[in-house]
Amino acid sequence: MNAIQHSFSPPQPIQEKPHTSRHKRNLRQRYCRVMAMEMGLKIGVNLIIATVTVCSLARLLPYHWSQQEKLREIRTQEKLMKENVDNLTVDFSRNFDPHQRKTIMQEQGYRFSPNQLRIVWSKYPQEKHQ
Repeated sequence: MNAIQHSFSPPQPIQEKPHTSRHKRNLRQRYCRVMAMEMGLKIGVNLIIATVTVCSLARLLPYHWSQQEKLREIRTQEKLMKENVDNLTVDFSRNFDPHQRKTIMQEQGYRFSPNQLRIVWSKYPQEKHQ
């Protein structure tokens, strides 16, 4: 009796899957279909919104570029006008400066003080006579 004894366990009963009723399976299938339709609808709506957005941007970009070009033109004109205004301001302050009175009168009129010589510029130098 020294023989090796095998441990024997009684066979366990095979567990069967719980039997789901047809009604529950139909409900689950219906739920999955509804969820799939909802996801499809969401994706479709998002695609429509994305398409409308891209089309709107395609229309707005040329308008934006033309507005930027007009803005550059206006800024260029503003710089030119600012330079013009600065020059006119300098002239204005010079014209109303009492110390510049005599020089301005000589520039605007042809009156010179008696101690000044008048210089006349000619195009061609005069030839010297021998």
